[in-house]
Amino acid sequence: MMRNLVNGAVGGALATAVYSAMLMAADRAGLLEEPPPRRFARMTLPGRGSRPRPGESVLSTIAHYAFGSSCGTVLGLLSAGQRVPVPIGTAYGLLVWHFGCRGLAPSIGAYAPLPKDRPGRQATLLAGHLLWGTALVLALNRLRTERAPLTTELAPRLREEVRHPAIPVPEPVSAL
Repeated sequence: MMRNLVNGAVGGALATAVYSAMLMAADRAGLLEEPPPRRFARMTLPGRGSRPRPGESVLSTIAHYAFGSSCGTVLGLLSAGQRVPVPIGTAYGLLVWHFGCRGLAPSIGAYAPLPKDRPGRQATLLAGHLLWGTALVLALNRLRTERAPLTTELAPRLREEVRHPAIPVPEPVSAL
């Protein structure tokens, strides 16, 4: 279980790096008025205005990777160390997008609700989250220790190990 948790966190961080690269490209192309991590950081730091504040970039980066890693941890735990199909990761990215863009961001006032938001911005964020979910699954599958898929040859051996674990039995001690 601990390995799945760590693999999920690492996979989430790696996927967040991929997603962050896409956000940077979208920001430079003018598709985002302000990347969500920066907006969240700006809302939490004291002071008003649109000028950057000290620590804003660091806080937004830490928060973004923490969120991506924690979401990766959830899928890592749910996968229980098994191979995850890529479409599941893409769907998971869609779920995280839905949670963030339809739930979290509007509820704290970071962005307008989905129907009132700019369609281009939402399309960019959706594409980024689909990419994030795909990258997460690829990382999780790469980080797995058991490389072979659970096959009919491997399953009986695992079942037998669960039924009869190899626990050492102590030798009887003779009385003196």
